[in-house]
Amino acid sequence: MGEGEAVTAAGTALVVRRRPAAPAGAAVLVLHGGREHGRARSRPWHPAALRMRPVLRAALAATDRRDVLLGEVRYRFQGWNATADPVIDTARALDELRASTGELPVILVGHSMGARAALRAAADPSVHAVLALAPWCPPGEPVDRLAGTNLVLLHGDRDRVTDPGESARYVRRARRAGARAGLVLVRGGDHAMLRRGGDWHRAVASVVAQLLGPEPGLTGLAGEACAAEDPLRW
Repeated sequence: MGEGEAVTAAGTALVVRRRPAAPAGAAVLVLHGGREHGRARSRPWHPAALRMRPVLRAALAATDRRDVLLGEVRYRFQGWNATADPVIDTARALDELRASTGELPVILVGHSMGARAALRAAADPSVHAVLALAPWCPPGEPVDRLAGTNLVLLHGDRDRVTDPGESARYVRRARRAGARAGLVLVRGGDHAMLRRGGDWHRAVASVVAQLLGPEPGLTGLAGEACAAEDPLRW
């Protein structure tokens, strides 16, 4: 199945964009952004969802493995809301993935609100790594149960919607909790990932390729997206 061919059913939280012909050996799921409050239905044609399609393509191009399932988490609502609705939807998507393929190592790639949901979902035993793009990391965001998990946060230094400083503080707290966490600043990057879009996509490809490699891990991020002076970078 080629990228872009969605396989889903009414009421499901997992949208499969590419299912490998052979049994899947790993999965990459993307989670789009949203808003703090909003009970309106989330739709696949909303800008927040469409913004993740190039990210999905970058993940697809990152590896020559043919056993990687690519998918999206479909939210019920546009907002985080008081009940952390995208986290509930992500948990449902992971359960649906396990029911379909069995246990797989999963990489979650989330943007903004979706990044916050992905970081929360990192406690799920199937999640081996999270790539958080322009994440929403408010003070006090929990970091327990993250020991041993790879977390990479990418944040534009010109983001005026979410705070790169909060991302730095989150990374420090996650490290103290035992996570292998790092922050990379995208020079000139904004919240929507439109400015320096190529840098964002190259960084996504670099991280995903390393995590899907024969010896998963993070040894560095190449390219202009990296702020060499940042003390929290890989």
